[in-house]
Amino acid sequence: MGEICLGEKQGSGEAFQQKHVCVKKVTMANLLPTGYITFPNLFTSNNVCSVPTSFLLTGIPGLESFHIWFSIPFGSMYLVAVLGNVTILLVVRVERSLHQPMDFFLCMLAIVDLVLSTSTMPKLLVIFWFGACYIGLDACLTQMFFVHCFATIESGIFLAMAFDCYVAICDPLHHTSVLTHEVVGCLGLFVLLRGVLYIGPVPLMIHLRLSLYQTQIIAHSYCEHMAVVTLACGDTTVNNLYGMGIGFLILTLDSIAITASYVMIFRAVMGLETPEAKLKTLGTCGSHICAILVFYIPIAVSSLTHRFGHHVPPHIHILLANFYLLIPPFLNPVVYAVHSKQIRERLLHIVKAGAQPR
Repeated sequence: MGEICLGEKQGSGEAFQQKHVCVKKVTMANLLPTGYITFPNLFTSNNVCSVPTSFLLTGIPGLESFHIWFSIPFGSMYLVAVLGNVTILLVVRVERSLHQPMDFFLCMLAIVDLVLSTSTMPKLLVIFWFGACYIGLDACLTQMFFVHCFATIESGIFLAMAFDCYVAICDPLHHTSVLTHEVVGCLGLFVLLRGVLYIGPVPLMIHLRLSLYQTQIIAHSYCEHMAVVTLACGDTTVNNLYGMGIGFLILTLDSIAITASYVMIFRAVMGLETPEAKLKTLGTCGSHICAILVFYIPIAVSSLTHRFGHHVPPHIHILLANFYLLIPPFLNPVVYAVHSKQIRERLLHIVKAGAQPR
């Protein structure tokens, strides 16, 4: 193909000097939009290093022709996720019998799921429907913070719910005195602050340390941390180590603590005399176990595929990354509505009341 010349304006007023740099190979990365400042002498893999004001999200790379079809299941799941989690919040608010510690944790989980899914799905659907792939730099870093921060918060809420199950089963006489409303509120605040403190430096380090990028094209459907960092021209060692370290620390510590809680719970359950008592006791935490599996299994599969699946097509990585942000918000309301008798009865009462003729 022919050459493409990228210019840099220097000077002020009407007088300026125009410098040009010619790139032999024309790619999408060279087609820089308005708002880019190019640096002619900086090259990385034949690409001009630039200071971007926006990025371009590819959606599902390699499957662009199927975007409109992907929008049907993604849009449907997002709609169900929003309606389901809002319904959970409303039911717990109006039903006084659902003002127990586990119900408050469930409300926190519903809020986190709403934020987690809404931070990515609307933009993804816009990409699918209208091809509006551009996202501003600040918006990209904001999305990155919300995605990783609220995924961290959700993991912390599952840990708090595991502690609630442990106290309810292993020390039932002191459950109400240990997990008071104040304690539940403090646990929620601690989980929130932990997420903000752990993830806050992630976009901040990108903003302060990485200003030059090889290309504006992010081969992802949202501004995932590593997808952005790999585009940078400078030294990304600190960003890589911090991102991987925090991810490993959160998932490892939380999963170990949750596993330890359930080991002690199962030991207590096995000490009960009758099978009926064992099943009834385990049933109280059944929905929590299902929600944990729904959350951690997609993350584990996505992480393992990303680390070891070098021959896995890129669109599989992107789909898995979207699934672990969308499947938990989609399934959690269903899981808790099915397993919680009080929530299920309240929902049926609302449905019957709405169906009666006036």
